[in-house]
Amino acid sequence: MRYRREDENGDYTFGRGDSGFFVDCPEAVAQAVKTRLQLWQGQWFLDVNEGTPYEQTIIGKQVSEVYVLAVRDRVLSTPGVNNILSMTTTTDDNQRRVNYRVTLDTIYGEGNVNV
Repeated sequence: MRYRREDENGDYTFGRGDSGFFVDCPEAVAQAVKTRLQLWQGQWFLDVNEGTPYEQTIIGKQVSEVYVLAVRDRVLSTPGVNNILSMTTTTDDNQRRVNYRVTLDTIYGEGNVNV
């Protein structure tokens, strides 16, 4: 698996040759998971069914189990993910955010994602 790296601002890195990519490592799978979680369903014009169902399933839901299941499904359907070893969800009511910390078992070993 080959996945482009992001810089500290979350932008893709360019002009660094092969060092601008994660290749066959847990970080490549983690980057794929992060990118998939950041894509909202309906946001991509080529496939409006692709994406995480934030508006459809997560936003405004009072039962955290509902949106945790939606996020788990999205993570587990990412190529290279074997299993979720742990997943922590924290909510910030003041900023109206839900944050996820996921430890993954990938085809290349253990990896972590923070979204």
